[in-house]
Amino acid sequence: DGNYCLTCGSDKTLKLWNPHKGTALRTYQGHGYEVLDAAGSFDNSQICSGGADKSVALWDVTTGQVVRKYRGHAGNVNCVQFNEEATVIVSGSIDSTVRCWDCRSRCPNPIQVLDEAKDGISSVKLSAHEILTGSVDGRVRRYDLRTGQLCSDYIGSPITSVCFSKDGQCVLAASLDSTLRLLDKDTGELLGEYTGHRSTTYRLDCVLNELDTHVGCASEDGHVYFWDLVEGSLALSLPVGQGVVQSLAFHPRLPCLLVATQGQVTLWREVTFQPE
Repeated sequence: DGNYCLTCGSDKTLKLWNPHKGTALRTYQGHGYEVLDAAGSFDNSQICSGGADKSVALWDVTTGQVVRKYRGHAGNVNCVQFNEEATVIVSGSIDSTVRCWDCRSRCPNPIQVLDEAKDGISSVKLSAHEILTGSVDGRVRRYDLRTGQLCSDYIGSPITSVCFSKDGQCVLAASLDSTLRLLDKDTGELLGEYTGHRSTTYRLDCVLNELDTHVGCASEDGHVYFWDLVEGSLALSLPVGQGVVQSLAFHPRLPCLLVATQGQVTLWREVTFQPE
């Protein structure tokens, strides 16, 4: 709902923040190695996380306790997401698989394993009836949960992040050739390419703003870049600081942007786009 911010890192912990005041509300401890990704449920009651200890954890936000741990991945868990009802956690790993876990069951095994990728899974996103994945094998894969159909689009470079457009018609993919690509979700047609940032080594986020008018990407040169979705022109360059910018998140309603670098999270309160 935009009232809280969740961070995770190499100190093996997750932290819940009030981003508008800059205050830490709670620290969550339970992973054995660095925590690589975390997500909150839509009702703010639960958190899921994945880490370098190969596990997926389900947390109670209020108590700070681990409700359940899911094991089965053979390598680092790079990405985790809840479904809309927070009844299922979907996790992606360096072991090239995506696993779906039932939050309501005590069964230790995943309810589904998606193993079509030929290399590590770097990013996973969910819609009401679809799972979207990006892989180091250079492919964007979309699983339709209603029909069981798999659609795959080859980008040609290891993918670091994927996301759906807000209208559900497009897919945005960031890759290690320093290029952001917009694809038609149904046909796979390339609708736009956006360049100017640097992405050659790290797993960097890409985003669309709340109106689907601009696409954005983190960069290894200490900036965040935004382009006009239709024109492809650079609309905004935010200087965050030295080092790699890795994570981005828009407020669901306001023009606020959270940006994460090593050891620091920055809140930009008024993000407006002007052609450069």
